Parts: sequence; structure tokens; C-alpha cells
Amino acid sequence: MSKAYLVLEDGETFEGESFGATGETVGEVVFNTSMTGYQEVLTDPSYSGQIVAMTYPHVGNYGVNDEDHESGRVHVKGFVVRDVPRRWSSWRGSASIEDYLIEHSIPGICEVDTRRLTRHIRSKGAMRGVISSIDQAGDQAGGISPERLAERAADSMSMLGADLVSEVTAQEPYVWQATGQKRFSVAAIDYGIKHNILRMMAALGCETAVYPSSTSAEVILETGPDGVFLSNGPGDPAAVKDAVDQVGHLAGKVPIFGICLGHQLLCRAAGLDTFKLLFGHRGSNHPVMRLSDGAVEITTQNHGFAVDPAPFGFDPPKSPGQALPLDQQAETHFGRARLTHLNLNDYTIEGVAFDDLPAYAVQYHPEAGPGPSDSRYLFDGFMDLMQSAKTNGRRRL
Repeated sequence: MSKAYLVLEDGETFEGESFGATGETVGEVVFNTSMTGYQEVLTDPSYSGQIVAMTYPHVGNYGVNDEDHESGRVHVKGFVVRDVPRRWSSWRGSASIEDYLIEHSIPGICEVDTRRLTRHIRSKGAMRGVISSIDQAGDQAGGISPERLAERAADSMSMLGADLVSEVTAQEPYVWQATGQKRFSVAAIDYGIKHNILRMMAALGCETAVYPSSTSAEVILETGPDGVFLSNGPGDPAAVKDAVDQVGHLAGKVPIFGICLGHQLLCRAAGLDTFKLLFGHRGSNHPVMRLSDGAVEITTQNHGFAVDPAPFGFDPPKSPGQALPLDQQAETHFGRARLTHLNLNDYTIEGVAFDDLPAYAVQYHPEAGPGPSDSRYLFDGFMDLMQSAKTNGRRRL
């Protein structure tokens, strides 16, 4: 193996060994706390523009396979791990993770102190970085100049203000058929949709027409869907202004369910604001409280932005054991909005529902992929909402 470097924009340098494709890549460096599911992470469109570091030390034990893709290609810009097993084993496996990265031209770095990297990002925040395994002759003895890499990282695109949806959305509409008998017709707006979302809805009897993010509300409504799904995706929701406008045109006309970026876009269309988190939430072990009954769900998450809690008058607990406020509301363009879920690590907003129109959304990923199934009831709620709309009834979510 050849020497490689990961250098952050603040000059923090991590030396390791190259694995995957040889080369140089730049992106926002973030960490994911999942113990498994690295193939799903690599192919999740929400990671577009990012270098992902896995906090679990051994990554690659079971190789990769032909079934666990969450999209049609790898979306991460680079991959950082502590240890890559040289032998992998799985009855479903088809290749090693290193061969997979080489096939998709994704540079990686291993033998990195990922604990130190994670602690640095937690205290300083997610920041831009460069992975390089290219010998830059003449830069310094040894070939690679950390100073040059830090400058390149600092000059690269910031995630704040970045519209990355156009890079990951479908180019043409397509249909994901229902499994078994069709119950509902769903229009999904693709901001970077994961396959497991479509699998979940198919299993519940939904025929899902997936539309590019640029599709107008008028075109979608002309097809007469029973409901509209707003997908996950990468980048800053404030930068996807046309999508916010189109969601505003859809609100109140058809039941809406949003996840991740879709949650943020729905909230922005309602007049709420979003902000960038210090280091984001990424992994499959994040605790979320359902405010309707106090139940705690272990969730899969992947986001670097969140909805501003100020309009809800939400005052996070200041000490352990202090009761959470369970009935926080805000007046929006869509009428009254209620908090439905809160993150128990930092008390950021994880779910919002609207009382005056059939729409709700969550910040996390109830479809998981990878992760637990605690939150899959949210898809059942969408089915109920569409059925209620068909029969002119209402259901409080």
C-alpha cells in the first residue's frame, strides 16, 4: 500500500494508507456511527459532495453484494476507515470493498486514527478536506504537501448554500411497481431518493411514479396521485428554492409525507427556517422521542441541516431528567404546525405535522437501509392519510 493523507481545511492532517482508487478528492468530511451498512452508506445520494469517515473500526468484513445498493452508483467523494480486513466473507458477497471503490473511482484512506478525526469534527464542526494518494513531486520530501492540500480544501465548495439536488435527481420519470395488489398511486419527487423507500412503499401496495426534482406541481397534480412523497437528498435546503416553491403549490391539494431533505423543504415552504448543524447526525443508532406518547425510537439519520425551533418556542432541557415539552406549536403559512419528534442527543427537531392540511414529515430515515425498523409505522401513517383523503376523513398523526 502507498502512503495517503487526509487533510482538513484547518490544516489538521491524518496520515494513512491508500485503498480504493488512487487519486485525489475533495469534499465535506463527516462521520457515520453505523457498525454495518457501509455499502448502503456509499450509495446513499444524500452523501453527495462528502467524504465519509466510519467510526466503527473494522469496515469491509462482509464485502459488497448486488442487492444492498441504495441508488444506481456510489455518491460519496471519498471514504475513511480505521482498518480494512484483507479477507471478507459473506454468502451474498460479490467483491471486496476495495475492489468496489476502485470500480467506481472513489479514493479511500485507511489506517487512520478515526477516533481522533471524529473528536476533531465534533469539537470544530464538519469541514472540507482532501484525500490524496498522488505523489506531488517537488512539494516536499515524501511527495505530498499537507499545506497544499489544506489550501485546496479551503478553496473548495462549502456545503452551506450548496444545491446538490440537480446532481443526484432522476433525469426522466420512472415507475416503481407495487408488490402485489396496487392500493395507492404515489408521486415521489426525487431529491436523491433511496431505493429502500421505494421498496417500503411497494410492499405496502403503492405504485410510485418518481419525478425529477425540477418537475412542476402542476404536472404532478395532473396525474391525480393519491399522495406525494418528498424524498431525502443532499445539500442545503435553503439553496433549493424552486423545490420549496413547488412544495408550497402542492400543500393542501394532496396528502404529503417527507423524509430528511423533504422534511426541510416542506418546513421551509411553510415559512419555517433551517440552519446548518455543527457536525450533523449520521448513523443508525440515534435516539428520537415520539412526543405523542413518549416512546423512544432508535433511528437511522443522515443530515447536516435542521429546522429552526425558534417559532415553536421550544426550550430544550437544561439538565438530565428535566421533562420535555410535549405540545410545542407554531403558526405557519400552512396553519398550525406541531412538533411530533425530537432528537434526544441534542433536542433538534425530528418531526413536524400540520393540523390544517394532510402533511407531515420527519428528519430521520424510517426506511433505514441500513438501520433498525422502529419507525416504519410512519409509512403506515402515510397510507392512512391517503385513505382518509379518499374518504374525506382526517387522521391526526
